[in-house]
This record gives sequence, structure tokens and C-alpha cells, in this order.
Amino acid sequence: MSDQDAFTKPGLKPSLSGLLAGATGLLGVCALLVLAACGTEDSGPKGAEADLIVQGAPVWSAGYTGDSDAIAIRGDRILAVGREEDMEAHRGATTEVLEVEEGGRIVPGFIDNHTHFDRAGELLLGINLLSVSDEDGLIEALEAAHERMPEAAWIIGGQWGAYEAWDHGDGDGEGETPEDAFDPDRSLVEEVTSERPVLLWNWDQSRWLANRAALDHAAFDCDTDGVECEEGEPTGRLSPEAGEALHERMPEKAFSQRLAEARKALERLRENGVTTIHDNTPAQQMQVFHALEREGELTTRVYARPTLDKWDGLSEAGMAHGFGNEYLKLGGLKGFVDGIMGNSTARFYESYDHIESRGEWRDMMDPPEDMQEMLIEADAAGHWPQVHAIGDEAIDTLLDKYEKLIEVNGPDEDRRLRVIHTQVLGDADVAKRMAEMDLIAEMQPFHAIDDMRWMEERIGERSRWAYAFNTLEEAGVMLSFGSDWPGTNASWYPSNPMKGVYAAVVRKTLDGSPEGGWYPEERVDLETAMEAYTANNAWAAGEEDRKGRLEPGMLADVVVLDRDPFEVDEMELKDIQPTHTIIGGRIVYGD
Repeated sequence: MSDQDAFTKPGLKPSLSGLLAGATGLLGVCALLVLAACGTEDSGPKGAEADLIVQGAPVWSAGYTGDSDAIAIRGDRILAVGREEDMEAHRGATTEVLEVEEGGRIVPGFIDNHTHFDRAGELLLGINLLSVSDEDGLIEALEAAHERMPEAAWIIGGQWGAYEAWDHGDGDGEGETPEDAFDPDRSLVEEVTSERPVLLWNWDQSRWLANRAALDHAAFDCDTDGVECEEGEPTGRLSPEAGEALHERMPEKAFSQRLAEARKALERLRENGVTTIHDNTPAQQMQVFHALEREGELTTRVYARPTLDKWDGLSEAGMAHGFGNEYLKLGGLKGFVDGIMGNSTARFYESYDHIESRGEWRDMMDPPEDMQEMLIEADAAGHWPQVHAIGDEAIDTLLDKYEKLIEVNGPDEDRRLRVIHTQVLGDADVAKRMAEMDLIAEMQPFHAIDDMRWMEERIGERSRWAYAFNTLEEAGVMLSFGSDWPGTNASWYPSNPMKGVYAAVVRKTLDGSPEGGWYPEERVDLETAMEAYTANNAWAAGEEDRKGRLEPGMLADVVVLDRDPFEVDEMELKDIQPTHTIIGGRIVYGD
């Protein structure tokens, strides 16, 4: 289930299509990127004396075969990599030394190829009710959200009952709300939140709940259509139509709240060792990123991805791929071919097994010639198209369009075209074709171990070619890994890259099933998975000359892991955690 709209505001889906539009508009975002481009230039090594030395654990970096156990950092760059005794030459009176605890491992900062940062921040600061299906759970979650949120902020969303609904699936892989499902009234909310407006909805937005403060804000009472009342008083329960109408009357989220959400999301990324994200970035979020970058608070580098249909406006403003600085820059442009597996709209040659449908094409494919024209013109203008394609027909269709792009615009060694998600191939020949075209498979391994619970019920034997990591790797396709954080209304996708590494290497659920792994022939080795989260993602963004590896002259984005992934049992990979995260030579997580 990818790019699900479940965490977007009702009536505003899909939010990604509004990137570089809305309140700031294209020119406003252009201005922010211009300011970002004026940031500090790369400092580079300035001498032999290090500001920071990290030592005491083996160093891993893609392609590195030495036995180093230390790195020296000066400014925002790596000064030296070698043995601990070699670092004495770089130790000065002010050099800080970080001693790694026994059993750890030093690795490059992780790069996540696919995040929805704004949604993640909204959930982390606000309320997440995916696992809540009773009064105690709701009250506990409300109390926590009420305590941490800004005073004037609304508590919205939550999507209660999601996991319960999926546990009550109807046998065809679809979630189902049980007849006796949790159906709260406003009295539960008002025990906790007092005058703070609250508007919640369940996992499929079939049930809505508002407290008195929210109802009063919208002037909703018992005479309003869709407002349930008992004895002349609203219960807080609303019909979907009334819930969406109330939602539309909410005040615009304050910029201070957006900053607070972003800080929570950055905190989570620091904890997980993520030093760069390739983010699907709405226009308002670009303002937030720039504000944080200006104040030195942007502790994860952002490769921001607008949608493909904005290519001409960006070009008119003089911006192409890579415009910005090392903390905030314009990345690839995201297009869409088909829907998603989560709601059975990914496009296949043959119908799904559980419904009479082959899936759907997205708006950018209406008509298909529009997508082809956008791809060709965006590429010619210096942008890097990166396009979502999930079903077997969708992937083949995108490959046809990329092939035409290359034919029209000619070969370009700097071109880095991606197939976002690359979820279900037709067969191994598709991987060979991708390799011949030098395409990148932008994949999210955790999808595989989450979707396996219902994938075969929907597409049967075609599941053999789902998340075909090893087939793609053996064909010579570059694998690019990430998370799709925060996920959907049926699953939370973790931002910890080691859980993604585990999924690619083991192909088992977090509790270890099935034995041997799901289609174990598509497992990849640990080295391949680690490269796909570091050096490969740097290359996919055109940043291979400055990140993704631990080498002198590279940006000092470094993670110290509490355990060595190359020494533990594979089932422990998912449990490995960073002890320290370093970005540009700054320790942003860990003592």
C-alpha cells in the first residue's frame, strides 16, 4: 500500500498534486529556493586538525574493503578514514573524540528515498488512533496529544479502529469494520480536551466525532443535517458529509504548529539515523523547511520533490534539478501512472482476483499523451522525472514512455530516471529491460513484509514478481531503498532504515513469518541492502560526489549503530538502533 491518501485531509486529496500551489504559489516557493541557494558553500577540509574523531568500531561504506575503525571530521567534511592510531595525527587541543561502544559499527548516514514528511509530523505531534478501538485507548491518546500540542491547535484525524478493521477482513484482503465496532460520543473527548476543538474520524471516514468546541466553531447544532442528537443535544457523532463540511470550516493551521510538527518529525529521523530524505513536498512544507534551515534546525537534508506537472513553472523561474544548497534543494519531479495496491487501484493487465477491476490510471495519464509530453519536456528542461508505477501494466507503460523520452531527447549520462515503487513486475524480462535503459528501481522494502498478508488474495500467482529485489539486482538495475513513511490507514511504515534492511534481507514479518521468508528467492544480501540505503540513493539524487560513502572530502553524515549488522543474526537486523547521528560534522543525536 503506497502513496495512500489516508492521512490527507478529507476533501483535499491527493495533497501531493497541490505541491508548489496554494497559499504560497509557485513564485513564493521559487523565492524560498533562491534563498536556500544562497546558503553557505561547501567548506571542505581546511587542514590536518580534526574537529571530531569517531573511533572504536569497524567502518562500513559501499565498496570499501579496508579494516578502518575510525574517521576524522573537520568542518562539515570527512578529513580521514583509517585505523584509530592513524587519527592521532589529526588530534588537536580542541578535537572532540567519540568512543564507540563495543560491538557497534560506523556507517554512512542513511538516505530515505521516499517520505511524506508533513504527514509524519502531523501524526507525531497530533493524534494517531490506528490501533485504538476502545474508550481507554482513546482517552490515553487524547491526553497525550492535548498535552503536547500548541494551545490553539485543533486535534484532528486519528483514524481509530484501523488495525481492528483489518483484523476483521472479509477474506478478500479488504478491511471491514465489525458491527460492534467502537463508536464513541463527545463525552469521552470532553473529559480530556475542555475548550480545545476536536474532530476525529475512523479508519475509512465512515464515522466522525466532534466535541462541543468544534461544533460551536462551525455553528453546527441539531438543525444541521448529519448531526446526531439525543434529547435535543448533539452526541458529537456526524455523518461523513457533515464531518467533511465541519472539516472545511476549520481555521488554517498556524505556521507555528507546522514548525512544531516538523520538529517532531526531525527528532524521529535523527533517532533513526536518517540524514537525507527524498521527500514528496507540498508548497507549505517548503516554507517550513526553509524556516528551519535558516535557523540551523534542519537536522536532516531535504531533496524536495514537487509534482511533474510543475516543471514549466520551475523552468520559467530558472530552477532545474539540484537548485538549492546542501540542506534544502530541488529534487526530481514526481509523476503518477497508476493507483496503489492498498485500495486495489494499481493497474494490471488482468483483473484482480477479488474484484472485477484491472485498476486505474492517474490523472496525469488522462490522456496518456499528456504524460508523455510532460516527461519529454521536463527532461529537456533539466528536470529529473521520477514516476510512480505499481501494477505490471503500469510499469510496462512507464517504461514505454521513458523509452520514447530517451529516443526524442537523446542519451544523457547524467539522466537518473526512477520507477517509483516498482512493486509488481510482469516477469524477469521487465527487470532486464529496466537495466538496459539504466533505470532506477525506487522501492520501499517494508511494503513487502506488510503487504504479504493480503497480496496473494488479490493478485494470486502474480505475487511471485512482487518486490522482486533480487531479480532486479541480478539484472543490473540499481536498487534505491526507502520507507514511504509514515504509511497508510492500515499500516505505519517505520522510518528506521534497519527495519527496511531487515525486510529486504529476510522477507519476513517483524515476528518472523513465514519460515524461510516470503518468496525467499527475492531476498538480497546485507551489503546490497545497505548500499541501497546509502550510496545508491546518493547516486539516484546526483549526489554521489559528496554523500553516501565514508571517504575523505565527503559530507560528514555519519551514523553509529549499537550493533554490527554484519555480525548479528539476521533476525536482529530490525532491532539495531543508532547511538549517534552526525550530519555535516554535528552530532545531532546521542550524547
